[in-house]
Formats: sequence, structure tokens, C-alpha cells
Amino acid sequence: MTGRRWFGTDGIRGRVGQEPITPGFVLRLGWAAGKVFAREGVKRILIGKDTRISGYMLESALEAGLSAAGVDVQLTGPMPTPAVAYLTRTFRADAGVVISASHNPYYDNGIKFFSPNGDKLPDAIEEAIEAQLELPLLTCESAELGKATRVNDAPGRYIEFCKGTLPSGFRLARVRIVLDCAHGATYHVAPAVFRELGAQVIAMGVEPNGLNINADCGATHPHALARRVLEERADLGIAFDGDGDRVIMVDHTGAVVDGDEILYIIANHQKQQGRLTGGVVGTLMSNLGLELGLMAQSIPFVRAKVGDRHVLAECESRGWRLGGESSGHILCLELHTTGDAIVAALQVMMALQHSGRTLAEARSGMDRCPQVMENVAVAQPRRVEGNAEIETAVRGVERKLGEAGRVLLRPSGTEPLVRVMVEGRDVELISAHVRELADVVRRVLA
Repeated sequence: MTGRRWFGTDGIRGRVGQEPITPGFVLRLGWAAGKVFAREGVKRILIGKDTRISGYMLESALEAGLSAAGVDVQLTGPMPTPAVAYLTRTFRADAGVVISASHNPYYDNGIKFFSPNGDKLPDAIEEAIEAQLELPLLTCESAELGKATRVNDAPGRYIEFCKGTLPSGFRLARVRIVLDCAHGATYHVAPAVFRELGAQVIAMGVEPNGLNINADCGATHPHALARRVLEERADLGIAFDGDGDRVIMVDHTGAVVDGDEILYIIANHQKQQGRLTGGVVGTLMSNLGLELGLMAQSIPFVRAKVGDRHVLAECESRGWRLGGESSGHILCLELHTTGDAIVAALQVMMALQHSGRTLAEARSGMDRCPQVMENVAVAQPRRVEGNAEIETAVRGVERKLGEAGRVLLRPSGTEPLVRVMVEGRDVELISAHVRELADVVRRVLA
């Protein structure tokens, strides 16, 4: 990934109006992708987007570029990222594209591609697209231009898919749930899924205006959901991010339940049902409490590098079907090819119903270790890797912690940040260590 100019760990992403997220670049990207896909026999590509205002502009540019390369386009309108992955398969499209910056603010956006199977493109294809971008854009003959059509039944198809991941006859009768859709791509599908399963749904974050996506709501800001759960005396709350691939929950007491705890609940339930294949893949950021909690249940656990791409690769290499991140990106690969927030939330609801436990009770088997993290803004976050002065500082903190904690420094794959994390039992101590290391990173990489 380090040798690429445009593709990062999750497609191409950036600030709208600044390259690469400009109409001109996205037009060329569509053409380049279309030319590369055409070599593989691709003739039809599905395009979905989230609710940010720039999606209209970028959708038009991408459509024009693909058409210029001779590729037909099907447009779903606003749909969750995992829905586009599913619909790419069910429509037998040759590839899928999502226009989204996931959990980022409205002024960011991005482009992410899916293969015909609904999983991420191989590295070789992304590299070929980057190479094609360097060539002059040549429009194919008029008779060979691609056509564009609208997909009118996309929401209904995806709603049925989500419900179909549960056993026949499963119901959520008398369950009172607050759903926070972050004014994002799940706003018109998630409430329908849970209502059709019989739940009493109180929906928030379902009035997108193009600018309010992820704004003080959703999976990245679950405290708004926590307040609403308490106000409504709900059984629990579920928050999605802007593109619907992350989920964070809130129990009836208002306590936030993150991706590690969600993964713990699903893993335990799958083991009890005899459905767990192998073990669970987490990341370097997964809480030590998750590892210890799974160990107590004799469930194997391994860590991958941060990013769903790495979690997926580790799952596939081991033949395991369950993995995820603390952020709430959960892979239930027996059900879907990519992380799906609605599907993961439904798996938790099934676990609660089968066990007869509340969300607060189900999470209690995992004893979280305090983690403190600080995001340090730097122009070139990857310079943190291999820096001798920073490595010396890290080793010093690790010696002080011993086996009672761990340290992780990593560059963000989507933002100009270095994430500094220290984990241990003493919050005051690890907070001091985080500040110490953050100051070193800030000074050295300034």
C-alpha cells in the first residue's frame, strides 16, 4: 500500500474540493477504473453513495468517466456501504462503487470499489487503476458509450437481506430500541428492518440534509444516543456511522458498548450455538479485556493490523468467519462479505434473545482494561514508523508498564494523524504515558 499515490487502506478519500476529491479527478478515476475493468470483461458497475451533499457532484463525475470508458452504470442513490456490496452480487454487476467518507464529517468524501463478489478489490486492480490514471483520457466511440439507469428497489432488497440473516420466525416483539442513523446512509433502511422484525423503534439521526452526516451523532458520538436511551427508558440503543459499516450500542443504563464488547457477545453466542468457526480476529487496538474474556471461554484470538482489510485478510488466511475492530466495524463472514452494521446489531439482538439477558448482562463477561488514546495531528503521519527517537521513547514506556500494559503508535490510514494509545490498569499512569509519547511525536514530526 505504501507505494501508491491515491489508494489508501479504504479506497480514495480526502477533503472535497482538494485533489483527489474534485470533479475533474473523479471523472478521470471513473474512466481509468472503467478501462481497467473493461480488460476483465466488465460491462456494468453499480454505484451507491451516502447522504453528504458532495455525493451528487461526485456521482455525476464518476458516472461520466465510466460512460466515457464504455461501461454501463446502475445508480442506487443513498445506500449503506454493505448494501452496495450485497447489491453488487445480487444484481450480478461486474463491480460496485461507494461514494462515501464513512465516519468523517460532511466536507470529506471518498471512493471505494467492490469486486463482483462484494469484497474489496485486489491490490493488483487498484495498482492498475493508478497506472491508467497517468494516461490521457480518451473517450470511446459514441456508439460504445456506457448507459446509466436508476435502481428503484434497492432499499427493499437490502431490508429483506438484513432480515434474512436471522432464523425464520425471529421476532423482536416488545423490545424498545433507539436507533441513531447519524443522518447517514442507513436513515431509510435501518428503522424499517427493526420495525418489520417487531421492535418498537425510536429513530434519531434520520433527517439528512447533506451537511449533518456524523455531526454529534451516530457511532462516532454515541453519547447523544445514550441520553436518548435514558430519556425513552429504552431497552437499548444502536448507533450506526454515516455509511452503515460501523455499529456502537448503548445498554439500558446508558453505558456505551463498543466494537470489542459487541464482538465478545457475538463470539460467545456463536460458540454456544456451535456456529463459531475457529476463533476471532481483532486488531492491535482491540482491548486486552477482549482477549482475556475470549480466552476464558476457550475461544482463540489473534490480532491483525488496524483496518478491516487486514482483519478480513487474517480471517481468510485462517478460515475464520468472525472479526472486528473496537470502532464497531464487525465482520460476520458467514453472513456477508464485508462489515455490516445492521447485520452485526441483529446478531447481538439474537444473542440477547436466545440467552434471555440484557445487553448490560451480556457484556459483563468482558472486563475492559482502560485504554487512553490521543490523536496527534501531523503533516506526514507515516514518518512515525521507524523513527529512532520515537521508538526509544516507546521502549521506555513499555519497560515501565511491564506485562501490565501495552503501547501502540500508528499512523491513521484516512486522516493526517498519529494515534498514540497506552493500555493498562492504572488510568492516571497510562494517561501520563500517553501525554509523554504524544509530546514526543508532536516535537519530532513537527
